[in-house]
Amino acid sequence: MYAIVEIAGQQFKVEKNDEIFVHRLEGEPGTVLEFGDVLLVDQDGAVSVGMPKVEGTSISAKILEHVRGDKVIVFKKNKRKGYQKETGHRQDFSKILIEDIKL
Repeated sequence: MYAIVEIAGQQFKVEKNDEIFVHRLEGEPGTVLEFGDVLLVDQDGAVSVGMPKVEGTSISAKILEHVRGDKVIVFKKNKRKGYQKETGHRQDFSKILIEDIKL
């Protein structure tokens, strides 16, 4: 059984006991969250597609930890002008555990 759910503006394919990284969510580690934006559910071959959401379905997840991703380097250069600029950033993520898919 799997579901496609929208979390923090992105769509993820999730199953029970999956650990996924999503954009930083509000809450402390250990907080249980409910996501109601379920777009598709496959239950042993019976597929339910929402228009746009599957009614009465929700995903229960627990925040495991807040982490930062790898550093992303942004390099700008103009040829023959002597201009070079290097900056970077690290994206904030939350690691969540999918506990249950409720139908």
